[in-house]
Amino acid sequence: MLRIITQQTEVQAELQRICDRTQDDQVQHKEATVREVLQAVKRQGDKAVLHYTAEFDHQELLVEDLRVSGSELDAAYQQVSKELLSAIRLACQNIEAFHRQRVPKSWVEFGDLDVVLGKRYTPVDRAGLYVPGGRAAYPSTVLMNAIPAKVAGVPRRIIVTPPGVGKTVNAAVLVAAQEAGVQEIYRVGGAQAIAALAYGTETIPKVNVITGPGNIYVTLAKKLVYGTVGIDSLAGPSEVLIIADSGANPEHVAADLLAQAEHDPMAAAILLTTDSKVALNVQAAVERQLLDHPRQTLTEKAIAHYGLIAIVDSLEVAVQLSNEFAPEHLELEVAEPWDLLPNIRHAGAIFLGYSTPEAVGDYLAGPNHTLPTSGAARYASALGVETFLKHSSIIQYSPAALQQVAGAIDVLAKAEGLPSHAQSVKLRVEDNEPKDWK
Repeated sequence: MLRIITQQTEVQAELQRICDRTQDDQVQHKEATVREVLQAVKRQGDKAVLHYTAEFDHQELLVEDLRVSGSELDAAYQQVSKELLSAIRLACQNIEAFHRQRVPKSWVEFGDLDVVLGKRYTPVDRAGLYVPGGRAAYPSTVLMNAIPAKVAGVPRRIIVTPPGVGKTVNAAVLVAAQEAGVQEIYRVGGAQAIAALAYGTETIPKVNVITGPGNIYVTLAKKLVYGTVGIDSLAGPSEVLIIADSGANPEHVAADLLAQAEHDPMAAAILLTTDSKVALNVQAAVERQLLDHPRQTLTEKAIAHYGLIAIVDSLEVAVQLSNEFAPEHLELEVAEPWDLLPNIRHAGAIFLGYSTPEAVGDYLAGPNHTLPTSGAARYASALGVETFLKHSSIIQYSPAALQQVAGAIDVLAKAEGLPSHAQSVKLRVEDNEPKDWK
């Protein structure tokens, strides 16, 4: 059953416990396993990828099975309904429109004495997009990773995803990939997929950036290859925190909590409310909605361990607690959500009002659903176009401009004990006439 607590100190302690839920004693053991996988793939390439796919995913693949074939991609369209294809295309349209608003612009500024300064944005050459499998298929994750990479202008975009029964890849995932402009897909998951993307194998190309959520082994692998490649974030189990007032519909709130809990046994579903009646009604609604839930066992486990209802004194207290927790998803199910918004400092995505369930953001509103978890919203942001871009500074000085700053550079270089820095400027300033060095 979803617990109800009222003491603020207990609420704070529970929120901290939930935030820290991934820091268990087994992580060190799992990290050792991941290191072994990474080193094996780095040394042995495809051979190690196939070995670990057989060991962990119980799928015996040949090298030629790794890449999803063109005929499989074509056939996927025959396996999805028209309604699903239409929904995928609507999501593509909205996600691309949103992310096109986020593309940073290169710029150049011409200053006095012909000084030119600027910033130039360029995409990475290759992006690896991890799409999880296992408990469910996630075409939405395909779109949320592939479309920002496409908008950023990444020339080569590669998807890796675990093979299902009979070596298959979910048809909706394959259709979503193609609708998002990705044709290069490999049936490999887990730490071995991250290793293949980071180091390259005979079949799978080395990439520059790896994005996408996965299980603890995927997350640890991304952590360990960071530096060899860039990554988006270290995504943990999903979480929602809902702030609700007396006007919130308990059935809606309960559904939103369960929508988060059904992801994973470690997913967190939290309600902070000022109304004790709402709290009791939500608790009862959760129990009712769980009765015939298709993922009942998994969802009940999440609710029992990482679910929580807290009755708080005011919406201001709720906001304070939310900022301390820094949730991945924050729902403001209150009459005047815009009044609370200025005081929200830390949240991956914020859903305003009674009619904005988190599900709209998960699927097709447009903003990215790959978000910081486990308190990382204090310093991190959603995956976006910027994840696939890097920027270079542009600097040009005229002889007159260099003459003007030469003295200051000379002082700074000498203060740091770097005489050739000073000399590189001094020689140019002293050479008033250009020389023919041929």
